[in-house]
Amino acid sequence: MKEGYRFCPMCATPLQWLAREEDGGAKERLRCAACEWTHWNNPTPVLAAVVEMADRDGAILLARNAAWSGRMFALITGFMEAGETPQEGIAREVKEETSTEVESVSLIGVYDFQRMNQVIVAYHVVARGEIRLSPELAEYKLFAPQDVRCWPAGTGYALADWLRSRGHDPQFIELPPRP
Repeated sequence: MKEGYRFCPMCATPLQWLAREEDGGAKERLRCAACEWTHWNNPTPVLAAVVEMADRDGAILLARNAAWSGRMFALITGFMEAGETPQEGIAREVKEETSTEVESVSLIGVYDFQRMNQVIVAYHVVARGEIRLSPELAEYKLFAPQDVRCWPAGTGYALADWLRSRGHDPQFIELPPRP
């Protein structure tokens, strides 16, 4: 269970791991014994972008999140807002986080990221313009497609698929072990 759901949001009773019959049979989930509210804990959809800079010889923009302690650079990511399509959402995220102008958005694929309980919807975004990062990003780097390195998790697989679609053989880095 992620921290945050310890009490029922409907009646404030402490939640418990309780089994109930569901479509596929008995399933244990975090539930409220008083009102039967269920915390489904469904994966959160996350949007991601392989940003290709049209005015920088097709360089790929990777950024480092300001909240990250290490020097890992990754794809631009974010969440959809109510009332927008995934394509509109990733175009907005790229604009908000990099100040670049988005020219096109095309789907790369959908990727599992169970460690964060997320489903990643990844896009290839062609953008241009001066790069000015939002406060959530600490720095960025531009890579020629043949020089970029993928990582063996979530968005790293999306980058690898995009590279393959462009005729490149993706190279993967090794991530340090998690504490």
